[in-house]
Amino acid sequence: MDNTLAKHAGKAAFGTALSRIVGYIRDMLVANVFGTGMFADVFYAAFRIPNLFRRIFGEGSFSAAFVPVFSKYLYTKDKREVQQFLNAVFTILSLTLVIISVLGIFLSPFLVKIVAGGFSNDPEKMQLTIELTRLMFPFIIFICLAAFLLAILNTLHSFFISSLAPAALSFSEISYILAIAPVLISSNKVRGLAISVIVGGALHFFIQYPKLKSLGWCLKFKLNLKHPAIKKIFLLMIPSIIGLSADQINALVDSRCASSIGQGSVAALYYANRLMQMPLAIFGLAIATASLPILSKAYTKKDIPIFKKSFNYSIRLTIFTLIPAATGLMVIGLPIVKLLFEHGKFNALSSIMTNNALFYYSLGLPAYALVKIFANAFYSFQDTKTPVKVAIETMILHVVLCVVLMRSMGVGGLALATAASSYFNFILLAVYLKKYIGDLGAKQILLSSSKSLVASSITGIIAWNICRISDKLFIAVPGAIVLGLIAFVVASHILKSEELNTLSSIYAKHKNKS
Repeated sequence: MDNTLAKHAGKAAFGTALSRIVGYIRDMLVANVFGTGMFADVFYAAFRIPNLFRRIFGEGSFSAAFVPVFSKYLYTKDKREVQQFLNAVFTILSLTLVIISVLGIFLSPFLVKIVAGGFSNDPEKMQLTIELTRLMFPFIIFICLAAFLLAILNTLHSFFISSLAPAALSFSEISYILAIAPVLISSNKVRGLAISVIVGGALHFFIQYPKLKSLGWCLKFKLNLKHPAIKKIFLLMIPSIIGLSADQINALVDSRCASSIGQGSVAALYYANRLMQMPLAIFGLAIATASLPILSKAYTKKDIPIFKKSFNYSIRLTIFTLIPAATGLMVIGLPIVKLLFEHGKFNALSSIMTNNALFYYSLGLPAYALVKIFANAFYSFQDTKTPVKVAIETMILHVVLCVVLMRSMGVGGLALATAASSYFNFILLAVYLKKYIGDLGAKQILLSSSKSLVASSITGIIAWNICRISDKLFIAVPGAIVLGLIAFVVASHILKSEELNTLSSIYAKHKNKS
């Protein structure tokens, strides 16, 4: 079971890594054109609004409610019933997204005032943000349907294509920036970038659909409001939406606070978050993505020992991979930011501001992934209320920390508030889950974590010294990453980390097959 989970997570991680690399190329190009100036602030503030709905009706509450129900249908019903279920969900979700998109276009002025109220002192900035929000709202139709396909494919144990598909958004933006943006004036450049987002969302959906067809399934518009599974998904979504809304309120608080700190703060938070998201997506979210179908299947079959074993291994593998990643970002974050973004209008001050946020975001890297995995455990046995309760308590703490820390630490304070509240979220979920299923294997987890921490410390020391020795970033940064990774693997081998052995055995089997 450990090998199966790691293998599925590996496929998801590989696809995600390729997607994220393309994403960083996109971010470098956008940073080169807009830096952390007004147009960058406007674009990222406007993009945050449709992304909020994406999290609710896409990868967030909808997927959390859909996957356990789909798993039950898949393993207990015949193919005809499963196909009817998929058609009913697809039709209702599509209609809901169209309605939300239309409403969002009309309500954009109100939504922008909530998200970026700090722009009120600059009418031109506020108006452009409203315009871009309206342009990008149809994005949620395509991206949420793409997330629906991702949830289906993952439940069918197909991870690579669904993990690679997000690169479509980056590809669309890159094509626009290279081919069209150079001939436009600045204000029209940012409008065109917003349109390229919609194109990328559509590509994200259509790239995945052939894979679904190859697995013997399709999606058809067939309205069936009385389908029993629709009500089940809806009831599971309600508490999950409340909980996810708490997460999104946290993001909105960050954006609102950043918009009042000073120009460039919104963009700096975005770029820092993007850098932190790379290891989080490749390792943490890949493991969480692979674990939800496995946990749901184990619970459906009432196999609690397998459930606990898979869950324990998910935690250990997450910690094993993300502690060194967090260490690396904290130690050589500034050289990484300079290498990737300090070009064109992205200057040295932009790098310092971005790294300030990146350092504190990175502190919470393991917690972000563990929150997702612990929440998946509750979702797998269709308890969405407990994660909601914890999310609301976490939201209150986050808001208080943002208000307190931003005054003395600026964007770094906002990032630290996110990290601290995420650890609070993770600890509470662990306490509640232990009441559900008993011992989580804490001794095994602590032993694994301590080994990873020791190996990561060695990685950090080596990476830091390499970046000190050479001021040529294009040599120093890759060198620090590669040698740091080698040091981590060697140290983990000496410490006899079980997770390294599992990953090594999977790699060896794959190499032998090829």
